Parts: sequence; structure tokens; C-alpha cells
Amino acid sequence: MAAAAGASPEGVETRMDPRLEQEVSRWLRWDKNSLTLEIVKQLVAEGNKEELQKCFGSRMEFGTAGLRAAMGPGISQMNDLTIIQTTQGFCKYLEKQFSDLKQRGVVISFDARAHPASGGNSRRFARLAATTFITQGVPVYLFSDITPTPFVPYTVLRLKLCAGIMITASHNPKQDNGYKVYWANGAQIISPHDKGISQAIEENLEPWPQAWDDACLDGNPLLHDPLASINKDYLEDVKKYCFHRHLNKETRVKFVHTSVHGVGHTFVQAAFEAFSFAPPVPVPEQKDPDPEFPTVKYPNPEEGKGVLTLSFALADKIGAKIILANDPDADRLAVAEKQDSGEWRVFSGNELGALLGWWLFTSWKAKNQDPNTLKDTYMLSSTVSSKILRAIALKEGFHFEETLTGFKWMGNRANQLMDQGKNVLFAFEEAIGYMCCPFVLDKDGVSAAVICAELASFLATKNLSLSQQLKAIYVEYGYHITKASYFICHDQNTIKKLFENLRNYDGKNNYPKACGKFEISGIRDLTTGYDDSQPNKKAILPTSKSSQMITFTFANGGVATIRTSGTEPKIKYYSELCAPPGNSDPEQLKKELNELVSAIEEHFFQPQKYNLQPKGE
Repeated sequence: MAAAAGASPEGVETRMDPRLEQEVSRWLRWDKNSLTLEIVKQLVAEGNKEELQKCFGSRMEFGTAGLRAAMGPGISQMNDLTIIQTTQGFCKYLEKQFSDLKQRGVVISFDARAHPASGGNSRRFARLAATTFITQGVPVYLFSDITPTPFVPYTVLRLKLCAGIMITASHNPKQDNGYKVYWANGAQIISPHDKGISQAIEENLEPWPQAWDDACLDGNPLLHDPLASINKDYLEDVKKYCFHRHLNKETRVKFVHTSVHGVGHTFVQAAFEAFSFAPPVPVPEQKDPDPEFPTVKYPNPEEGKGVLTLSFALADKIGAKIILANDPDADRLAVAEKQDSGEWRVFSGNELGALLGWWLFTSWKAKNQDPNTLKDTYMLSSTVSSKILRAIALKEGFHFEETLTGFKWMGNRANQLMDQGKNVLFAFEEAIGYMCCPFVLDKDGVSAAVICAELASFLATKNLSLSQQLKAIYVEYGYHITKASYFICHDQNTIKKLFENLRNYDGKNNYPKACGKFEISGIRDLTTGYDDSQPNKKAILPTSKSSQMITFTFANGGVATIRTSGTEPKIKYYSELCAPPGNSDPEQLKKELNELVSAIEEHFFQPQKYNLQPKGE
């Protein structure tokens, strides 16, 4: 194969797209990781244009969730070179935003992910990111060992830093990794920072002279290890949310904990000790970090019983009634409880949100008798989560707000409220994410685990289970029955067609008026900014043309939202039926909601037409 002189990498046909040629050429010049460099050289030698297109066809898009992609060579994947390029852009953007960046600095941490085939791993990525900042004279607080994701936003606030970076792909499959960014306010970045950082990355692609020299970190006066001090400070702050230490010391409730091969074990054990609990019993096969995640198909406790099989077996063996499960970066929490029937109940994210919200309000109210403080007290949840907090707020007199999906919105809104002197008690999203302590403006599975343990041990003194308390909450504030799932779709054009069909359902620019037998009474489209409940038909919540999200309100009181995922090839749906307080029949509500969901799947998703793969298949 001939190569155009001075233009193509040797061995690549001249018929290759010129932009692809340029990307491959630059890669061969810039990459100093022998494994990824060799893979690309081999692809070039083989003339494997299909694989080169996959690796170099488009750069990973830096969004408000930062980056998340598979580890491997090329600009479309996570690797040493793309980490360097991303951090160079981020560093330059921060220099423009903060005149005191070189006094304050940034924090960087990482999980335990690794990808031997490409030499990529979270620790190395973190060191390369630290090198980028250090060589520019910026102080870096680089954790010397793995930490939960919430330690990064905590450190940003605690040390008053300009930004934070967490190298993690959270609960994604083992081949993935990510680059999650926090701003100086301790919350995940939101627009326009994503666009500004993205542009700065494009302007700083060529590695700086010392970019690969992570040996410069050793003994560097600009490098600090915050692990011991932050761990100590975090536990001291968590203790402020311990309301029944004397009960915890004597509780007979046994807890099993799984960190699903992630980072959570050590930190949850320490949090239990801080609350004067006996340590939870860890699932031995899943206790230590393992980037292969050998015992689970997906390392995601949100998937429910499949991830908790070993936990159930251990709990049954030792007579434990409660299972606490973190995802691999320990920012989320799943909880299961042994029922009197002998079955295990895995609480949904919405059910656990109801329990934790009720508990934090009840505990706070017991300490704050002044009713005037209620007017400055807030709880938040995302727009696709249950509205149970709204029902509690209406009856109890505090404020409830909903935000767009994702903790970046709840974290930033909580920050705004606290800056105004307000008290933010709790925030949650249905994807098992909970902000129980506002010193972390993000979801935190460590604090949520120990606070949930205290709730369970307190209820046990009243001879109540979590399930019984949940029912009591619904009787008092109204049943909120929810159902959420997703379809897998890897084709962006198919996803676009599905949503465009919903916007042109009954002719051009007409949304559906019914879904099967269920009449639609309201529509909000946060992709286009349309909301027919508003006088001017314009949505109040922020809109985003880059993501799909439509909410349907039904005449029977049901609400359903269909949206795309920002990090996975999924079209998700969330549905809820709410009943007023009293003795509603939850079984009848469940039946009606199931019928509504079936109608949505049949008429709106049309899985056969769009070739969608249902969850779990």
C-alpha cells in the first residue's frame, strides 16, 4: 500500500479520509504509551480502516458529565494521551476562570479500574492529570490511594480549591473509564463550562513538553496527599448526622455490606465505626477492589437481585436482615431487607428516597423545634424521580424543588440555596443516588449507607421494619407507585427517529393526545423547550437540544418521562401514579400503572419497529 508523501501514516491507503489520516498521524507522533501506540501501528500496517475509524473517527465529547468511554487507543477512547489532552484543556480553562489557580490548586482522585490490554488504569490517568497541572505551577492534592467519588467534591469545598477531577466510570462495564469534573462550588460542572473546557481541549491537543514525565511528581513541593486528613475530616462531619449513638451501640440488627469489587469497603467500615456501630459484615468475594468484576455481569446495584446474589447468601447464613450495597465508586447505595415471608425485598431508588427523606426530616425536626426554620428548609429531587418529597413538604411545611436529571443540577441548586442562607436537608434521584449530608454536593453512598443503618436500627427498637415504615409514609403522605426501566439502543439515528415520531405523532408538530386508552393531559419537552402547562407554552426548567427528554401527564394522575441516557446506550422511562393521603389501594394503583407502562411501551417505544432491546435481554 502506498502512502501519500508527508501526509499519510506509512501503510495507510491514500483513499482514507484526510481527517482520519491527520488524526492517525498525530497519534503516531504524540503517543508515548507503548501498548496503545503498538495497537495503532498494527492497525495501520494491516490497513484496518474500519477499526481505525472506530478509534479516530470522532473525539470523545466532553459534556457536563465530563468524559466516559471504553479504554483503548485513539481519540474516541480513554487512554494516556486523551487524558493528557483533556487535562491540558481543563488547566487552560481554569487559568482563565481563576486568577488564583496557582495559589488554590485542584484535587484529583481515582477508583480501581484497569485495562491491561491498553495499559490504561485509573491511578495512571490520575498521575498524568496531576503532572499536567504540576508542570504549570498549579498545586495538586492527589490522593495516594483509591477513594469514593464523593471525596473529591468534599475536598474541593473543604480545602477551597478551584476544581476537582475523579477518574472513574462508576458502575459502567469493566472496559470503561471516565473523567468527572467538579467546579469550585463543590458541584459537578454545568453549562457553559462544558463547552468552554471542550474548546480549550481542542486548542491544546499537542502534549506539552513534560506531559509524559509523571516522575516529576515524586517529591514535588506542589504535590500534596490529602488522604489521611480528608478521611478524618469527612468522618468528623458524618458524625454530625448521627442522632442515636446509644441505640447504635446496642443494636441487634445485623448488616451485610458489599462494595461490588469497588472502593467502598474501607470507607463504609470507618463510617459505621464513627456511628458507634459494630462493623457490617462484608461479602468476602466482593470486598476488595477488582477491575475484572468477576462475580457480577454488570457492577451496578441498580440492576437489583442479580448483583446481590452473594449478599443474600451471606445474609441468610449469618441471620442478617439488611443488605447495603455500593456501586464500585461508592457514590450510590442499594438496600435490601429480609421480609417475614423469607423473601428479600430490594428497595427501588424512589422507595429508599422516601425512607431517607422522611428520616432526615424527622431527625432534623426533633432537634429544631422552632417552626420558623421550616420556611428556609429545602429538599430536592430530579424531575424523573418520585414526588414523595413534594407530598411530605406540602404536609410538613418545608420547601420542595425539582431539578433536571442528574446530581449536577441538584448539587448546583443546593449550593445556590445554601449561599442564600437556606438549609438543604436532602436530595435524591431514582437511580439510587442520595445526598444526605450537604457537605458533599453530590450523591454519596458512604454517608447514605451508615444513615440508612441508623434508620433501620432505630426502627427495630419500635419493632418496625423498613418496609413497614415505608408503608406508614405512604399512608400518611399518599401512595407514590413508580415503575422505571429502559430499552437498549446503540443507533443514535434510531433514537432520534423515535423521539421525532413522538413530536409528530398526530400529524406534523403534533404530540400524541392519548396512549392507548390513557388520555394525555399535559406534555413537557425539555429538548425543544415546549410545555403546554405554561401560559406561553415555554418550559421553566432548562432545556437541552443535545439530549432527548419528554414528559407526559395523563388524565388519571399518572406521569411518565422518556429520555436518553448521558452515559449509556439506553432510552429510559420513568412512570409514577400518586394517590392522596388515606387508605388508597396500592395493589389497584400498581395494576393501573402496569397497564399504563404497557401502553407506553406498545405505542410510544414500538420496540419491534425500532429494534429495541428490553432491559435484561
